[in-house]
Amino acid sequence: MTIQFVDLDAQYQSIKGEIQNAINGILETKDFIHGKSVDAFSKNFAKAQGSKYSVGAANGTSAITVALRALNVQPGDEVITVANSFFATPEAIAEVYAKPVFVDCEADTYSIDVKLIEAKITKKTRAIIPVHLYGNAVDMDALMKIATKHNIPVIEDCAQGHLAAWNGRGAGTFGHMGTFSFYPGKNLGAYGDAGSITVQDEDLYKLVSMHVNHGRTKKYEHDFCAGNFRMDGMQAAILDVKLKYLDGWTKKRQELAAHYEAILKPHGFKTITVRKEAKCVYHIYLVEVSNRDEVMDHFKKMDIHCGVHYPIPLHFQPALKHLEHKKGDFPVTEKASERILSLPMYAELTKGEVEQVCAELIKVAKH
Repeated sequence: MTIQFVDLDAQYQSIKGEIQNAINGILETKDFIHGKSVDAFSKNFAKAQGSKYSVGAANGTSAITVALRALNVQPGDEVITVANSFFATPEAIAEVYAKPVFVDCEADTYSIDVKLIEAKITKKTRAIIPVHLYGNAVDMDALMKIATKHNIPVIEDCAQGHLAAWNGRGAGTFGHMGTFSFYPGKNLGAYGDAGSITVQDEDLYKLVSMHVNHGRTKKYEHDFCAGNFRMDGMQAAILDVKLKYLDGWTKKRQELAAHYEAILKPHGFKTITVRKEAKCVYHIYLVEVSNRDEVMDHFKKMDIHCGVHYPIPLHFQPALKHLEHKKGDFPVTEKASERILSLPMYAELTKGEVEQVCAELIKVAKH
């Protein structure tokens, strides 16, 4: 029996009628771009995440770019972020011609090692971007203490952190802004590209809203050159349907993660550590193995789909070779990148399928 890594069809079939109604509503109203449906979803998403405001964006990458532009990050400025994330994080930094400055991750949580941030701060540092990787919340209390001390703005990369929280407070509400991706495979996924920026300050909210929409406050009048990073109405309507189910889907993910843990931990496998203050939403559930290729080959024979998030550390990406990093610069990230394996994880996955995945893993995996 095939076990998918993510089964988007199963989710779609469970809410098919509502999705079709939402799509038909957009077709009838012609609310295609940056209209009432986007406004409605943005308000509902802000409420769900515990944010004062949310601005719809074209995708998660453009959300980071917009956030950096709203903070007036300039060419030559430095932006601190973690070395183990998806390429979009430093890519957005490069988009505004700033320099990504990497920090290693923690070996247990896979989150940015907050203790290492202060040593990377210079006179050129203009922002810090922590990443709530895999849906596991960063220690935002400790990070904000450092940022406040040095008066450095914080942009939380919450691309994988929908409904994640630290000490009961939603991811994306600690810093100046939070950026979210609604890529189809995310916990809250669109049927195309979409993203969002959460904001707590009203003036910054207005500025961000202008940055996603050609720098304008009214039609045909533009206060500055910005760009077109708008969310389309179809995606907003679809996301608004899905948002009602997100809390339930998240709880199911947490139950499945606990089931994985109950089976794998007694066998000595290393998985994600979640601190008591963190609410992890398990966008990815991973395990570390020393023979990853062998395990993946075995899974392929068993028709079990899996992945690696991410096999190439950011400082080794060809596009960033000008930063001149070398092997050993970020040892925790480098070691993890050779061992991590992402197992099937989605709300419609069954406990029986989790047990099957674990059984096949245990047969061949080595610590």
